[in-house]
Amino acid sequence: MENPTTKTTQENQFCTFYLEKLFFGIEVEKVQEIIRYQKITHVPLSSPEIAGLINLRSQIVTAIDLRRRLNLTDNKIEKSPLNVVVRFEDETISLLVDEVGDVIDVSQDNFELPPETLRGKVRELIRGAYKLEKQLLLILDVEKVVDMNVAEK
Repeated sequence: MENPTTKTTQENQFCTFYLEKLFFGIEVEKVQEIIRYQKITHVPLSSPEIAGLINLRSQIVTAIDLRRRLNLTDNKIEKSPLNVVVRFEDETISLLVDEVGDVIDVSQDNFELPPETLRGKVRELIRGAYKLEKQLLLILDVEKVVDMNVAEK
């Protein structure tokens, strides 16, 4: 017999990463892989948010500079970004991030809409946030991030 005091909460898994001091997550099922920095071929006349193209095992993949996409300052550290490779519809996209975190499970009960303190593109490109014990996990909306028509201001 089931214990009536046990509450079933839905758990979600996120692949996490950092940009500046912000902690982001993407649903695990959308992440194909995480790889070290790859040589990027710049594309003339492309949006400044497009870092360029990378060759991922003979597949040409667009690399998006997430710092620029979210209107954050450019990385002044000499450390190369990492590639979080995501699948969106039939496309593979690389998101350049500062540092990769862990895969974490969070309870759906802790989900909230984007905090009022977030402004600009960051607010428009996240679905919401989870309050964790030591920090806020911002959930990136991959569909909006890869759509260069969203939040063009």
